[in-house]
Amino acid sequence: MYSMTTQSAKRNWLSPHSYLSLQLWDAIGTGLFNLFIVGVLFVYLFPMLYMVATSVMEGPQLRDRNAPAYPSQQMRIEYEGRDYLIYNVPMDGEIRQLALVEPGRTSSQFVDPGNVEGGLISWEGNWRQLKGVYRFYMTWGNFSMLFQALPLSRMLQNTLTMTIISEIGVLLSSIVVAYGFSRFPLPGGNLLFYVLIGTILIPEKVTLIPTYFFYARVLDWEGTWLPILVPFFFGNAVFIFLLRQNFKSIPKDLDEAAMLDGAGPLRILFQVILPQSWPTVITASLLHFFYMWNETRQAALYLSIRRDLSPISFGVQNFQSLAPIQNQLQASALILMIVPVIVLLISQRYFMRDVVVTGMEK
Repeated sequence: MYSMTTQSAKRNWLSPHSYLSLQLWDAIGTGLFNLFIVGVLFVYLFPMLYMVATSVMEGPQLRDRNAPAYPSQQMRIEYEGRDYLIYNVPMDGEIRQLALVEPGRTSSQFVDPGNVEGGLISWEGNWRQLKGVYRFYMTWGNFSMLFQALPLSRMLQNTLTMTIISEIGVLLSSIVVAYGFSRFPLPGGNLLFYVLIGTILIPEKVTLIPTYFFYARVLDWEGTWLPILVPFFFGNAVFIFLLRQNFKSIPKDLDEAAMLDGAGPLRILFQVILPQSWPTVITASLLHFFYMWNETRQAALYLSIRRDLSPISFGVQNFQSLAPIQNQLQASALILMIVPVIVLLISQRYFMRDVVVTGMEK
């Protein structure tokens, strides 16, 4: 109703020519803005598009400077029991597609794929300057080689096992600590919370050597998952901060109403607080999943002597260092990337969903 009234007002005080010009400028501005957004999005997604394209390319295409950017294969024909590549050859003022049979420095012999019976065709020039004839072609050999070289199924099982165990530990501990900070008047609670948040600012490199000495030399946990999993059972400062802020936004009147019905602190937490905090809990669980999926530093420290316990990211990283071939590197990187993307796509409607509490939108 408002927009119709506004448009009517514009028509009243603008001439028809001015009103049409204003509409034209609005359309041009909207089109230019959309074009700019599409351009920025393409620049942002180009590395991922290049990674996908390179992962299904053959090795010879990567070494051919004249090859197209998309996955392709140079066309060839069989002539007298052998395969010969086809090139674009300038001849008699036109470009002909001929198969190179006898290459030479100054003169080469070609054959016409459409008229093999016509015999060899001589051409003067350097054949290395010719561009090949390509067709769209994708190969899955890079992925099959990767699956043969690495025990991906076992590495995936290790990663999922570590993720599930640590996910349970970090969520339970972070939720309990955040609930305590948000609902109970602890002595010096604010100071403790600030100290906890301050630990986020401490670089991991500072604690790397002391924690390694304690876990590997004192507790003798080297070669096990314990140094990676046990710290998560003491919470995560970032998750505690997110959960505390979310819990504090929930009215305490709900807690008091539940207490009048005989609910204790734990029952209030699990039946009143958490049902209203699922977006934050899912956000924390997704962040932890992505962290564990890409974990390589801790695995390199404690699991380098136990390759049978290695997660998938650490195993693929070792493969990339041993086989630095571009198409295989991109194929392995694509495998590492596709699982988090799928998980995010599946959970995004829970991740972004608004929660409605007692008729009010949070």
